[in-house]
Amino acid sequence: MPNHQPNRTSRPSLLRIPLFRLLAINLAIGACAATLLVGGLLWLNPGHLRELIFADSSPGIALALLLASFLITFGSAAMGSAIMAQGRNEDGGKSGGHGSRLAMQEVAQRTRPK
Repeated sequence: MPNHQPNRTSRPSLLRIPLFRLLAINLAIGACAATLLVGGLLWLNPGHLRELIFADSSPGIALALLLASFLITFGSAAMGSAIMAQGRNEDGGKSGGHGSRLAMQEVAQRTRPK
């Protein structure tokens, strides 16, 4: 009877790829910022927003839509700023991506057959 367990050494985990790890970390940062902002909006109650949401017959849908829109906005902003910051030099020399390697270039170099 053959063993049908997947071989974990042949396929790397998605979080071991630097670009995906960078995006996942920054998505989590954006999600935390979005959650804190929605919580702050509900706590501060500007323009009676909290009262308006909870006076509805289904406040969960309104909260879910508000949180989802903030998650998309802040998550994509954090991921985009991380991608755009990839080309900066660490030593503060020249501006731009001259001489530094992007995470995608590192992945391409590792996966190229020798």
